[in-house]
Amino acid sequence: MDMKDRQKQPIEIARELVLLLGGKENIAKVTHCTTRLRFELVDEGRVKKTELEGLPYVHGTFSRLGLFQIIIGSVAINHVYRSIMELTPAFEPGIKDSKNRRMNPLVQLAKTLSNIFVPIIPAIVASGLLMGLIGMIKVFQWVRPESPIMIMLDIFSSAAFIILPILIGFSAAREFGGSQILGAVIGGILTHPTLLNPSMLGYKMPQYMEVFGLDIPLIGYQGTVIPILISVFFMSKMEQGLRKMVPSSLDMFFIPFLVMICIGSVSLLVIGPVSLLIGDWITMALELVYKSGGTVAGFLFGGLYSLIVVTGLHHTLHAVEMELLADPDIGVNFLLPIWSMANIAQGAAGLAVFFRTKNKRIKKIAIPSACSAFLGIIEPVMFGVNIRLMRPFISAAIGGAMGGSYVVFTHVTANSYGLTGIPMIAIVAPLGSYNLVNYLIGLGISAITAFIATWILWVKESADNRNDLDCTKNRKVNVR
Repeated sequence: MDMKDRQKQPIEIARELVLLLGGKENIAKVTHCTTRLRFELVDEGRVKKTELEGLPYVHGTFSRLGLFQIIIGSVAINHVYRSIMELTPAFEPGIKDSKNRRMNPLVQLAKTLSNIFVPIIPAIVASGLLMGLIGMIKVFQWVRPESPIMIMLDIFSSAAFIILPILIGFSAAREFGGSQILGAVIGGILTHPTLLNPSMLGYKMPQYMEVFGLDIPLIGYQGTVIPILISVFFMSKMEQGLRKMVPSSLDMFFIPFLVMICIGSVSLLVIGPVSLLIGDWITMALELVYKSGGTVAGFLFGGLYSLIVVTGLHHTLHAVEMELLADPDIGVNFLLPIWSMANIAQGAAGLAVFFRTKNKRIKKIAIPSACSAFLGIIEPVMFGVNIRLMRPFISAAIGGAMGGSYVVFTHVTANSYGLTGIPMIAIVAPLGSYNLVNYLIGLGISAITAFIATWILWVKESADNRNDLDCTKNRKVNVR
């Protein structure tokens, strides 16, 4: 943003966006992440897309998973979001339900998982960073392992993973239409101290209880994803059904009691064990592809990951990465380094665009958006620069494929998820210097390949293309 754009207040930006989206009555729901505002619209045909993309603070727009998304970068996005919430009417569930019925089931599943996991990511990222810090402290022996600082850091870093089902339960209940507190309680049941933490299975035998002639192991579900998702889904459906039958004078006590008894029992006796089996199959399949495919798998995953980000399906991969970390036989994330190669390549391609383009608007966007990609946030450079010009996007895919091949060939892994690019060093370094060095080499391969490919594939811009985004007029808009 230039100085004039920086002085624009969030409420002014919100009014401008709402007007160009067809007015507040056209907005059914709005959410946001680090760089994007996501809108569920009543009629997407009313959006003035050309004018939106001409705004100096808008890096790009696109429609995926039934959502119209606007990339404005991380600057003041929280304030803009809150201002839009003040301007728009309360969300009407009926609109959402009708839109969801029209949506492809697979697309709806991906959107649902994305909505569940995005709010949890900051906690996991912070925990991963703390784990990286602990690993560096141990490697360089900055502090004694038994010191109070190390004890506290260990508690801080592991807390989010220990209570992960509780966090997911709370978030999933909101998405499924159930009570968030009850969702968190179901997560608490699955992580109760009486149940053996699965990470201890190699060192300690679980206790068993006999139910209907079957021996059920008392194993917890710390760090897992599938059991709590399925449990909270059924919990929400049961709660919704009971609210239609139970008088309002009794629902505060009767419904939570029935839900905890029924869903708690089903979770421990059926959903939990079956979900663990499903999780094992998923991780075994991925491990098989990873080991048998080798560099070819890394090449394909690294090259195609950016396309997954375009669709918005990349958030669903967090569930798979959680399962990899929770599996006692794996315990590491071998997918995240591949994703990191693709993200770095997008940033390098954007950097090459800065040196090649004559378009002042794109040149202005390229540097800050490329830097954000190096720090793990790729939407600004991908949608604001690379996809718009297409050839840089293809070049980034080539760089991601080459880097992905290398990190798979050298077996680079991470001890968490959520971080990519330069910050990912913190969750790669604790697994050894060999791991760290090869991760850095992979970043170099991805970045250099993408930069050179963008430079070679660049085509001379026409005069129109040089100036197509430089003629934005100042507008004064009002939302009445």
